[in-house]
Amino acid sequence: MGKSHRPERLAEEIRKIISEMLVRGDLKDPRFSAGMTGISGVDVTRDGSYAYVYITCLSYSGKTVSEDDKKDILAAFERSQGYIRSVIGKAVKVRYVPVLVFRFDESFEYGEKMDRILDEIKRNDEQVERDN
Repeated sequence: MGKSHRPERLAEEIRKIISEMLVRGDLKDPRFSAGMTGISGVDVTRDGSYAYVYITCLSYSGKTVSEDDKKDILAAFERSQGYIRSVIGKAVKVRYVPVLVFRFDESFEYGEKMDRILDEIKRNDEQVERDN
């Protein structure tokens, strides 16, 4: 049996809808102002019952967001889940709107960590070359 692309299409629609809600300021919870919050991706289960929403958040100063701020942002998303699902239900014609599970996307922070490590290795290599 062929693979259905329906979960991927639904995931992309959910990502667009939630991202637009954040940009327009439809989610009025003040906890969203802890940093620049965005949706990096959404994965919908094959049966469409759950959608895992991956959140990215950068502070305005370019530093990483604290763990307390992350918990607050996740709590704000959880509190807004009913409203978000109702907006998704009106925009996308599906029989059942998936339950939204919010998670932080750690890949951005992991990438920054790898960049720092590679920069340090490069500096060490340059120092070794200068010493020789």
